[in-house]
Amino acid sequence: MKYRIQQLGTCKIDRLVSQSIPASRRFVHSSKTNHAPLAATSPSTLQLSHTHPKATTREPCLAILPTSTVLRSYLITRMSSSPVILRACFTLLRKMLDSKSFLLNPERNFMLKWIFKHTFYAQFCAGENKFEVQRTVSQLKSMGYTGAILEYALEVLDGGEVSAEKTAQDIETWRKGMLQTVEIASAGDFVGLKWSGIGTEALKLLKANKPPTPAMLSAIHEACDLAAQKGVFVLPGAEEEITNTGLDTWTLDLMRRYNKDRPMMYNTYQSYLRSTPAKLAQHLVIAQREGFTAGIKVVRGAYLLMEPKHAVWNSKEETDVIYDGLVEGLLKRKYNSILKPVAGSMDTVPKVGLMIASHNLASVQKAQAIRSEQAQKGEERIECAYAQLQGMADEISLDLVQASKAGGSEENGAVDKSRTFKCATWGTVTQCMNFLLRRAAENQDAAGRTADTSNAMGRELMRRWKAGVGLS
Repeated sequence: MKYRIQQLGTCKIDRLVSQSIPASRRFVHSSKTNHAPLAATSPSTLQLSHTHPKATTREPCLAILPTSTVLRSYLITRMSSSPVILRACFTLLRKMLDSKSFLLNPERNFMLKWIFKHTFYAQFCAGENKFEVQRTVSQLKSMGYTGAILEYALEVLDGGEVSAEKTAQDIETWRKGMLQTVEIASAGDFVGLKWSGIGTEALKLLKANKPPTPAMLSAIHEACDLAAQKGVFVLPGAEEEITNTGLDTWTLDLMRRYNKDRPMMYNTYQSYLRSTPAKLAQHLVIAQREGFTAGIKVVRGAYLLMEPKHAVWNSKEETDVIYDGLVEGLLKRKYNSILKPVAGSMDTVPKVGLMIASHNLASVQKAQAIRSEQAQKGEERIECAYAQLQGMADEISLDLVQASKAGGSEENGAVDKSRTFKCATWGTVTQCMNFLLRRAAENQDAAGRTADTSNAMGRELMRRWKAGVGLS
């Protein structure tokens, strides 16, 4: 079986699309539940909990979605499963972005913009302005989600020579985008960011593991201070391993500043990297020793083809074991054969804030089972949240929402009442077209991922049709 891995957030794209999409990409896992014993995989013989939360009789989780949303999700995910149709769509989108003609330019052709905005944009993006984004987040919260992880679609990335003028412009662009995003967010929401988005000079500093310049640090503190003031969490993303050391250093420094009382700043850990278990264990020691609470987001991984082969696990199954082992160790606050103690650590894992970012049903269910078992035993539980991308894995997200509303109490452990978030990108139609194309290019190996959501939406449409004609 070919190796498939996923970071939070992105559509599965068939590798045949590679004929029309650049080669740089993320590696995405399949979310199909694998019930094979985890002890059979090579990194570990760790036995994880397989008990699932108690089943209750309840309405199908997708019933809360409007029929128009279910139909749109079904059609778009079906298209994503067809290499021919998908390749044609990406070719058209690229022409739309590069075209200066009236017919193909969405900023000039209002009919074209309307079609795109009410299909792909509506599926994966939150809005073009504060009003639209806040309306989307309100809709998510009305369905039972705790909130949103808001990301601004415009990114300042590597490119060209470094100059004082360009660096200043890059910092200001990033600063304004981050402040806008924090302003839009409400207390309890997250804002996502990329440190490399500060510009070419920032990316060079990160790769050399050097601190940000005073101007960069001022912009970072301005955005983070506003987030702390509003009660908004900050969630930097991981990148290629060559950049991650610098990313970790910057983020840990901010944890020291903002995570004294509770985890406000989170760091992202990619479980497909062989270095991640030891790195995470070391960061736990640092947090424990220096008296701050680590915020941890666990993902399967990204940028696989940009990494040397020796830096990643050999198979998707190995990465699954690492992912689930890290999550179990953090939830139970117990070191295990995946999350191993390092010199200077205490016997137990320190308390952390954890975000389980996954579209993998098996991993989510294992985490739920651990949380419910802890509640049944009256054990203290860490601060925990789940997250999936807007427009993807709604069958998993809404099941989490529904479980948190189900009968039972925290005390008897009948449900896992962890917080559930959707990661929503916002920006203009053109900005988000660039964002979606880049995400698709990074994930072109993952055509099967959308099949689970497509099948779930198809079953929900059939259920509604049967109910409408009196067959259910």
